[in-house]
Formats: sequence, structure tokens, C-alpha cells
Amino acid sequence: MHPELLHLGPIVLPSYGAAMGLAFVLAILLLRRRAPRFGVDQETAVDMGIWLILAGLLGSKLLLLVVDGPGYYLGSFAGFVDLFRVAGVFYGGLLGALVAAIFFVKVKKVPFLAFADAAAPAVALGQAVGRIGCLMAGCCWGETCSKPWAITFTEPLAHERVGVPLGVPLHPTQLYESAGLLALVGLLVWFGKGRLPGRTFSLYLVGAALLRFVVELFRDDPRGTVPGMGLSTSQGIAIGLFVLGAAIWAWGSRRAAAPAEA
Repeated sequence: MHPELLHLGPIVLPSYGAAMGLAFVLAILLLRRRAPRFGVDQETAVDMGIWLILAGLLGSKLLLLVVDGPGYYLGSFAGFVDLFRVAGVFYGGLLGALVAAIFFVKVKKVPFLAFADAAAPAVALGQAVGRIGCLMAGCCWGETCSKPWAITFTEPLAHERVGVPLGVPLHPTQLYESAGLLALVGLLVWFGKGRLPGRTFSLYLVGAALLRFVVELFRDDPRGTVPGMGLSTSQGIAIGLFVLGAAIWAWGSRRAAAPAEA
């Protein structure tokens, strides 16, 4: 675990920031490569992708304020600085990007499902790389674990910044999710060839939601809760995204079956 990849005097390169930078670059490159297959101009796809990343960053910070409460982050200058330093909540970023996508597809006159199908594996790839950044920073840690693959954090700086327990074997939940997302990338790239509009996107929503719901069972960091449901905030959002993905899949199936029935 290395929260900082480089620290030379006032120059600091946080590992999470480096991982997220790499995640964004890889996601944009994959999106650019896939876009023509779905009838989306490459430069338009890249332009939209950059705007969606910015919207995602904003959304991740907003959901962080909802989950952790705005008191610390907005109550002092140090807290406000930390708001820009910490990762935020991924699902807030995803929801922010989805809202921005709805706006930008109208501005750019791009079919929403075509762009979503092109972008789905890129988003999953970015998530997978981002989780490696979580592991290096020490955030999103798991419950205590007695399995041979348990990991133990020892870096005091990580404990100081994110509160990860030190010297305790924990489930490597970051690696669980990263490995699952990489498998999902492969499935989406393979499955998306010649499929109906919306199928790749819906499969991403369903697959990523199932994966996140299960991984949350092994996590032990503060994540907020859904009142009265005994679920973490991320699990509640995962259920909603699963339902959305299933609905898009069902809609596409009915649409495909309509001509045959006619």
C-alpha cells in the first residue's frame, strides 16, 4: 500500500489520483476505439467522455456529502480542502455522468443507447483501474478475514487520511471488485458485437450492480445506510441500477419482438 507515489518537498503525487488519471485515459481510449461501431463520431465521443468525467467527479463529491454529511467538509477550510482530495462515492459519479449524458446526447444529436453501449466497457475498465487506486490509498477496506488472500495495511498515513485499520488481516474488497469489473469488461466487449441497441449498456448496469451488491457484504468502511432497509447506500443504488438495466433489457426485447409478431 502506497498512498503517495511521489513526495518531493511540496510536490506530492497521490496514488489514488494517479490511478484515477490512468483510469480516465484508458476509458477515453477504449471509448474512442468503440465509438465508430455504434455510429458515433470518435471526436464527438471523446468530447462527451471528457464532459461526463467532469460531471462524474462532481456527482461523486455530492453523494459523498450526502453519505458522510456536509458538516466536516463544509464546516472548515481544512474540510473543504479534503473534499477535493478524497475520492468521493463512485455511484454518485455514475449517476452524475448519466444525467450529463442525457443532456449531451441531445446537444450532440447522438442516440443515447448507441453512446451508452459504446461507453459501457470503458466505464467498467475505468472502475477496475480506480479500485486499484483505492487499494493503494487504503480506502474502501473490507471486514476482518482469516483467508490466505487477506491483506494487512501498515501505512500510518493511510490510517490518518481514511481511517483504515492497521495490522489487521482484511478482505481485499478493492481487488474483488477490480477483478470482477475486468471480467465484466471482457464480457461486454464480447457480448456487444451485433447485439440490439441498449443490450451492452443494460448488461453493464445489471452486472456492475450485482457485483457491487455482493462486494458490499464484505466491506467494513463507513458507507452510509438506507433507512429502514439494513443496506448500505451503495447497495440501495445498486438495486435501482439493476432494475433500470433489467427494464432496458426487457424494453429492447419487446422492441425486437414487435416486427416479428407483426
